Amino acid sequence: MTDEALMRLALAEAEKARAEGEIPVGAVIAKDGNVLFSAHNEREALHDPTAHAEMACLRGAAAVLGDWRLRGCTLYVTLEPCPMCAGAMVMSQLDRVVFGAADPQRGCCGSVYDLPGDPQLQGRTAWRAGVLEEECKDVIDGFFERIRT
Repeated sequence: MTDEALMRLALAEAEKARAEGEIPVGAVIAKDGNVLFSAHNEREALHDPTAHAEMACLRGAAAVLGDWRLRGCTLYVTLEPCPMCAGAMVMSQLDRVVFGAADPQRGCCGSVYDLPGDPQLQGRTAWRAGVLEEECKDVIDGFFERIRT
């Protein structure tokens, strides 16, 4: 499957989050083009500040693989990962993350900081930005516009 096709699956997860009143971020993790796990934000439902879509995918993929090392895996997420999620990606030895919309306030894959590319950290996670960027941006922007009105 292509990056775009897998990002469409992440967008479907973001729509689930929106329907549940969560900030609409969705994620999918794949290995060799096969989806291992998909998830969306559940911070409100679980009352858990760590219940980001990315964290759920990392946990789910590790369970599926029976290994915390996510070598060979790619995470697809609709919004640029925050510091917590970017750190978990590096710690899990994830090969790559692909995201849609940049997060100029908290994004740690190039916007505020490039945590996965920091040479001081042992291990690196490659990243690709802007896949289906407009669609991803529309989902998150639409959610916040509805809240503000």
